[in-house]
Amino acid sequence: MSNKLLAANSPITYQQPNVAFGQSDLGSLQFYMSLMMLRNITTAGYVVEDPVNPGSFSKPGCVIAAPSYPQATPGIDQDYVFNWVRDAAITALELTELQLPASGGAVEMLVNYTNFAALCFANAAPTKGHAVFRIGGDPRPWTEQNDGPALQTVALLHAFGQLDPATQATAKALINNNVTYLLANYQAPTFNLWEEHQGFSFFARAAQLRCFQAIAANKVGASIPAGLDAAITWLRNALPTHWNGEHYISVIAQGSNPPAAVAQGYDPNIDIVSASLYGAVACTDTKLLATAARLRSQWADNNSPQFYPINGADDAKGLGPLLGRYPGDIYDGDVNGPQTEGHPWALCTANFAELYYRLAGTIVTEKKLPFDDLSAPFFSQVGISATTSVADAAGALRAAADRMLRAIIYHSDHYELSEQFDKYTGFEKSVSNLTWSYAAFLSALRARG
Repeated sequence: MSNKLLAANSPITYQQPNVAFGQSDLGSLQFYMSLMMLRNITTAGYVVEDPVNPGSFSKPGCVIAAPSYPQATPGIDQDYVFNWVRDAAITALELTELQLPASGGAVEMLVNYTNFAALCFANAAPTKGHAVFRIGGDPRPWTEQNDGPALQTVALLHAFGQLDPATQATAKALINNNVTYLLANYQAPTFNLWEEHQGFSFFARAAQLRCFQAIAANKVGASIPAGLDAAITWLRNALPTHWNGEHYISVIAQGSNPPAAVAQGYDPNIDIVSASLYGAVACTDTKLLATAARLRSQWADNNSPQFYPINGADDAKGLGPLLGRYPGDIYDGDVNGPQTEGHPWALCTANFAELYYRLAGTIVTEKKLPFDDLSAPFFSQVGISATTSVADAAGALRAAADRMLRAIIYHSDHYELSEQFDKYTGFEKSVSNLTWSYAAFLSALRARG
């Protein structure tokens, strides 16, 4: 049977937040957020019909970006009933961590994910870095993004032990094909994480580096091709070129010398933080932390022109801040209407919280605080100085992360997470039930421990 996703005569309405954030146990939310995320992954028993292509149905393993399309969400003209390679890989990483029940030694959802990913790769055009596919596995006209094959490879390596032998063979073939494609293209420009600019992306390079390092260390029998070590060295050397003396540049314009941002108002960009979580940038990199400090201050400092008013109200409640994508953002979920200002995103806020959690865990393990002139502003934002003990610093970082996750929950619609929150009211806006929002929240909870 098929599911129409959302009835056109039943528009989504966001309600007044009523979650008792002060009483909620963050750790217990994994169960709820997992269920929310799983609703957006098709199986043989959960089949959806393409809302704009009647008679076209999903294949098992399609990770729907969000069950949102214009007919069902008045005022939102975005259709997200597609499978983004990057978003699906990030979701698959969380599926792997859920330790779902196995049958015959295999987890059905991960088997489905692998087979659907292989179908999309076979159909990919014009390149094997194509970013978006319809729910039946055929390509949607869109951009080429070389972060997708890298993260998909990482996800397949993580899921490998939860696959049956036949699906492992499929996964291994796809991994090898992805790496072959990436080795031929890692030095080339690509469309960036937010699909707005083409250039040399910090996020894509970090994801590719993580992918190549995982291949070099893999124990599943994936090929280690010639040129892999050279590519790892090249990407390690390329990432520092994004530093401009104040922050990492998100996307370097082609042909710029010295390296320059691809667009004004595009930095500092939250995808630098995301590059640490999903890519190969250490959370102790003080240049990363300097960038993160600027990101937080531009939306949490009431003297900043990019200040989100909701952060002022939340701060009085001991919550937040909520964070967005970049200072010049104007996307609000409705590209046909006037676009004048951006808003905070659930996934961006969860990613930043995860950086706090990861850093707290790392400094406890290493018994050292990465404090220098670059990282000092980052630490001062949460009350940490050069003389703060490791234990106290870790506690302050975890507390700061908790405030951010609690803000997400407080502004959720009974735990349902959309793409964005209104920067004035805190109400959810843009597409509903964004899969990546749940995956990002779950990843942060895992880092919290």
